[in-house]
Amino acid sequence: MTEHPSYGDGIAVVTVTYFPGETLEKFLDTLEKATDRDVQVVVADNDSTDGAPEKAARRENVKLLSIGENVGYGTAANRGVAELDDSYGWVVVVNPDLEWEPGSLDALLEVAERWPRGGAFGPLIHDLDGTVYPSARLLPSFGRGIGHAAFGKVWPGNPWTRQYRQETGTPVERTAGWLSGSCQLIRREAFDSVDGFDTRYFMYFEDVDLGERLSRAGWLNVYAPSSSVMHIGGHSTSQASEKMLRAHHDSAYRYLADRHRGLLWKPVMLAVKAGLALRLKLETRKK
Repeated sequence: MTEHPSYGDGIAVVTVTYFPGETLEKFLDTLEKATDRDVQVVVADNDSTDGAPEKAARRENVKLLSIGENVGYGTAANRGVAELDDSYGWVVVVNPDLEWEPGSLDALLEVAERWPRGGAFGPLIHDLDGTVYPSARLLPSFGRGIGHAAFGKVWPGNPWTRQYRQETGTPVERTAGWLSGSCQLIRREAFDSVDGFDTRYFMYFEDVDLGERLSRAGWLNVYAPSSSVMHIGGHSTSQASEKMLRAHHDSAYRYLADRHRGLLWKPVMLAVKAGLALRLKLETRKK
């Protein structure tokens, strides 16, 4: 566990980019109205060549970290956070294909003041049509995880998916097992205490894993629906959907395998691996 002296109360935003296109400009424009505070932005770029990160870096409060290769989401986010000095005690790790509602970042910070043991805070996330995304969920136990994976698409109302996604009517401020990595405000002391994102996850499940490790370290994951953002979704991943599907399956297996070790679990995990491989084959055949 990493020990660190106390941080200041500065707020920074780290966004990981990979061919973000025009969404990055909209993201930065709406961020200006999301808070009255000064915000340092770090664009951690995974080797984009569309010119958008460089254009963003012309803004006074934006720093571009050009990584030079696609290292994945969690690794790039960790490197972005490492660029910040000790005056920044709060970091928002966020996708660039997101638009901030006016005052939404200030609203997140207000919730954080009420939860001194809160390590991560997630806003209400809605799609373009206003549909609320289930961004604060239970941790995927083996049964819930397999049930959701097997039936989530063909039977959306199945009990495992409903329980896992925690869709319970009107959103309320509460603790959760984990928060969507598309946007979360993280207490930097908490982030340090678990050494940030696990870099073995290229993409997907790094947020689930982080939420669980924060909980184990004594921190809380807090859903804060008084803050609201809009997620456009899928802009960069749509360019490489088969690769992203494969990354999702690899990460799902890693998450379960890390938590179900030993001889008794070996045949079960072999079956899971075979099932995920079959699902990947079926999903990619559709495309």
